[in-house]
Amino acid sequence: MKISVFGLGYVGLANALLLSQSEQVKAYDIVEEKVQMLQQRRSPLEDKEIHEFFRRDNLDIEFTNDFEDAVKFADYLIIATPTDYDEKKDYFNTTTVEDVITKALAIQSNATFIVKSTVPVGYTEEAKVKFGTENIIFSPEFLREGNALYDNLYPSRIVIGEDSARGREVAQLFKENSLKQDVDILLTHSTEAEAIKLFSNTYLAMRIAYFNELDTYAESRGLDTKEIIEGVSLDPRIGSHYNNPSFGYGGYCLPKDTKQLLANYTEVPQNIMTAIVDANRTRKDFVAEQIIAKNPEVVGIYRLTMKANSDNFRQSAIQGIMKRIKAKGIEVVVYEPTLEVDDFFNSRIVKDFDEFKTISSVIVSNRMEKELQDVKEKVYTRDVFGTN
Repeated sequence: MKISVFGLGYVGLANALLLSQSEQVKAYDIVEEKVQMLQQRRSPLEDKEIHEFFRRDNLDIEFTNDFEDAVKFADYLIIATPTDYDEKKDYFNTTTVEDVITKALAIQSNATFIVKSTVPVGYTEEAKVKFGTENIIFSPEFLREGNALYDNLYPSRIVIGEDSARGREVAQLFKENSLKQDVDILLTHSTEAEAIKLFSNTYLAMRIAYFNELDTYAESRGLDTKEIIEGVSLDPRIGSHYNNPSFGYGGYCLPKDTKQLLANYTEVPQNIMTAIVDANRTRKDFVAEQIIAKNPEVVGIYRLTMKANSDNFRQSAIQGIMKRIKAKGIEVVVYEPTLEVDDFFNSRIVKDFDEFKTISSVIVSNRMEKELQDVKEKVYTRDVFGTN
């Protein structure tokens, strides 16, 4: 089958490489420099499996910035463009998705789209009416930055927002290219599929917020966070996964998905959705206060990324904490080797790691890394398990 993928971030690139194992794939991106890099089999993203795939010579994939060619080539057009959350409108900015659909339909009026971009609940049905086509299928993506291709090779489930023969064909397309033996497949209405995506990510945000509030209590009362979490997590109904305290949930998905789901609750009774969003703000306040209480002259931020093996710091929780510290007039410097600029929102980027460790009164790190062990007395972290 011929597949074109539009948008080569974590979602798009992972899907393109996954499907290129047995299908013909054209992968399109608007950024010419990224396409050139990919044509040279160099990944613009930090992802172990993506790097490994680029060393294979049996993948049927072509990277291009020729939009028309990508549209004419494909049986299915996968849209994986970014949909940022618009705070003013309380709605995802879906213009990138709509641009692809509009331009593609002008080239191929019977084009069939598989939308992987995250969208509001009800969006797909509205889009079908707006564009006068039934050929828009929403299929949510459940992946982690830095492990995107792995999570596609070993999917937790495959959800297709169309219960039809075509929906089953799309599901099989993803299942046959996965390495997992038994994959749960769920064919639903498009609106239910959209809700599955947002409710899944909001539950993960809730779990993060829960263990963060547990940690806030323990730190405030001088208790051992690790002992409490270990005892709580031994209950099989709770489990020991996704329980390591952090500075708050961040990244590209969780902040915007929780806010979008909350916005979808207009005129629907709820308490938890508001609390999840509020809890993240409260956690950042608490962490910032704990750092400020140390009376540091210079606060060093070790990595803007919040996860190991990731180079993405969009909406990372540490940025909110930085703002709160700087508002108190405290100098903040940043060590972030992926940045080539000299400052980040008026905070100086220190490129020499030894200098960074020397000048920082307190080093703030979401996770306790090996290279900080020699200055661990300076490090403020809420990492208790040494995992993401």
